[in-house]
Amino acid sequence: MKLVFLDRSTLGPETLLRTPTFTHQMQLYDATYPEQIAGRVANADIVITNKVRLSADVIERAPRLRMVAVAATGTDVVDLDACRSRGIAVSNIRNYASHTVPEHTFALIFALRRSITAYRDAVQKGRWQQSGQFCFFDHPIRDLAGSTLGVIGCGVLGTAVANMGRALGMRVLLSDHKGQKSKGDRYTSFEQTLAQSDVLTLHCPLNDRTRAMIGPAEFALMSRRPLLVNTARGGLIDEDAVGAALDIGQISGAAFDVVTTEPPPVMHPFMKLLDRPNFILTPHVAWASAEATQSLADQLIDVVEAFVRGKPMNVVGH
Repeated sequence: MKLVFLDRSTLGPETLLRTPTFTHQMQLYDATYPEQIAGRVANADIVITNKVRLSADVIERAPRLRMVAVAATGTDVVDLDACRSRGIAVSNIRNYASHTVPEHTFALIFALRRSITAYRDAVQKGRWQQSGQFCFFDHPIRDLAGSTLGVIGCGVLGTAVANMGRALGMRVLLSDHKGQKSKGDRYTSFEQTLAQSDVLTLHCPLNDRTRAMIGPAEFALMSRRPLLVNTARGGLIDEDAVGAALDIGQISGAAFDVVTTEPPPVMHPFMKLLDRPNFILTPHVAWASAEATQSLADQLIDVVEAFVRGKPMNVVGH
């Protein structure tokens, strides 16, 4: 049984990847570039990937391939239709980030709501000494208690964020899917969530329905000038429209942990916003606490071993 891990370095050097219990040959690659993918998976029975894309063409050229294990929850890097047509099982990792992503989300919310990074930068530049008094008030500071948190995407992570918001005294709105009828009294329409929230946070997958779900038309609905936070997937928000929304005050701040292209090219619109006190970009690390990455690695081997035993787990796309 030949296993190939295409991008082992995405888990970090301190994360331990235990040896599978079945007889196997394991080939680990720190990184795999597009021109290398087909050759590296050609003779593999099981392929492990985090961010390396497995297209229909690559899958077609891997006759022995029986399973793809995605070292993440999102499976948009794999052509699921091509796998389904070949009878190739695709499994993902679930519920490993139930603490780390919500905590990172609120770290970004606190940083924006209380202007933490803006004040830190001002102190570094000598502004405290220039003020001539015990404090200065160059940037806005707002409490979260009593404000409204809009959660778009109410799975495990969105629910955890909602619970944290309630614990902080926030009013929480769980958003309906965009363009769909209400799920019931627990949910608020997508449009009303945009209009009523002081903080908006996204926790939904990227697919044809959610791609660019927030753009200029949606920014125009945000009457309370909310903070906008995305720790889910790049592509959920029209990234070209964020700067304009900040400029004209449709949103009062934005924080992203994800970008459509990672790493973003130097000309990406977000790179032009980095000097702003009300914009934060972190390098897709919301998921990456030491505890969460080890849990992911352990579950990854569990998933592979379960497939080999004939009892696949976490199967998607069927």
